[in-house]
Amino acid sequence: MGDVRGMTDILREHPFTAGLRPEHLDLVAGCARNVVLEPGKFVLQEGAPASTFFALRDGAVALELYSPSKGGLVVQTLHAGDVLGWSWLFPPYKWTFDARAILPTRAVAFDGACLRQKADADHELGYELMKRVAQVFTRRLAATRLQLLDLYGTR
Repeated sequence: MGDVRGMTDILREHPFTAGLRPEHLDLVAGCARNVVLEPGKFVLQEGAPASTFFALRDGAVALELYSPSKGGLVVQTLHAGDVLGWSWLFPPYKWTFDARAILPTRAVAFDGACLRQKADADHELGYELMKRVAQVFTRRLAATRLQLLDLYGTR
């Protein structure tokens, strides 16, 4: 998908992939490419096929839920060091949120099918990726919990 050595250097620095064994970094880098996400443009849309996973390098992306009465509601804003999208990992591979760049954003885009194939072939890599995605789940769930307490808490 591109210059694996240069991509490996980039991924070595990103919090999501930092600390992966060198051979795993090379495998993951083979599924990656650099992208620029333009402000105001959707990066992913609820219900669309989920085929890509993003490691944000700089900028900002808003995760949104659509409300018929209020339009897009920002659930969380992601920044450099965060990752976007995990629906590529689980059938039926459909996005469950909208995401829109709110600043010019540089990211590494991973081909989800490529990552799944490599994780299936190398179970140690698959386990490492699942542990890291589980950490993302945990942080997002904690952030959502705080938002719900703020929204529905009694003051």
